Amino acid sequence: MPRSPSRRPLGRLEAEVLAALAGLGGSARTAELVERLDGDPAYTTVNTILHRLHEKGLVSRTRAGRHYHYRLAVDESELVAGRMHEHLRHASDPVSVLNRFVRTLTSEEARHLRELLEGPGERE
Repeated sequence: MPRSPSRRPLGRLEAEVLAALAGLGGSARTAELVERLDGDPAYTTVNTILHRLHEKGLVSRTRAGRHYHYRLAVDESELVAGRMHEHLRHASDPVSVLNRFVRTLTSEEARHLRELLEGPGERE
């Protein structure tokens, strides 16, 4: 049975694979992901990560010949927001972390953040 994604934080490579999968429209084969990832990871490494993500219920897969075709089974923004929240929760000074994070935003990202914070919108 797949584990809940909130049980264990995602590893860095797992997060990168999920982001690459999202960047490819949420669906790809292992070889496509290998080409998309930085650092030239081995095909077998990416395949292992995809297998783990499948076990965690974060991706689904369908057989395509001898290989699998993977699809995101979760919303990427929910995963990333969860990781950000987890980091804040473990910080000794979350306000300083937020301050430093906000100072690294591009002007466009800061504008979007202001709009989200000031505008009437659905809060999750």
